[in-house]
Amino acid sequence: MASMARDLLTQDSVAATLERITASATELVDGCDASGILVLHGRKVKTLAPTHQLVIDSDRLQERLGEGPCFDVAHSPHWDRVFRIADLTAEQDRWPAYPRQARELGVGSMMGFLLFTEDENLGALNLYSSEPGAFTATSEMAGLLLASHAAVAFSSARTHAQMEEAVATRHTIGEAMGILMGARHLTEDQAFDVLRRYSQEKNIKLREVARLICEQGTP
Repeated sequence: MASMARDLLTQDSVAATLERITASATELVDGCDASGILVLHGRKVKTLAPTHQLVIDSDRLQERLGEGPCFDVAHSPHWDRVFRIADLTAEQDRWPAYPRQARELGVGSMMGFLLFTEDENLGALNLYSSEPGAFTATSEMAGLLLASHAAVAFSSARTHAQMEEAVATRHTIGEAMGILMGARHLTEDQAFDVLRRYSQEKNIKLREVARLICEQGTP
């Protein structure tokens, strides 16, 4: 687990970090056949780094039904951060529609862990097995440890990616301003004002306006 935690922090992109997290779940958690990360945008579900099609199908099912354990855990407060359904062949009072249809997808049992840091909820790490009763208390503890490390790595990777994007955006805007200053004999403030006005008038993000100018010349 310690080696895995170090490995997560050395990945070179957000996507690579997430793929390593879900792959680690299938490698380290007894009973886990498939894994993925579910992120909610309102009531819309986004599946990240699924190891198998089953994960995508389950997330889409929960989005369509508006119910399900992964759906719930992604909304959970920090103190309600784990679920384990030992047997999806048994009736589940909490979700009247999801279990039966999940069984038809091939899900026998499942677990989910809220991914969070002190500042934010990041989504839910969800683990699936084709067999009922596949996950034990030991499996749950391993999943919880993995989720704790995964949340830190996910947050760190995303922050790093956001910083890189911000630097690249500033560079592109600066280059576009230079083109405008040279072509139209503008001051720095005037060139930025041209970018800003065009962005507002066309409802295009400033970085996209800057990119177009760098590629094509003046707007």
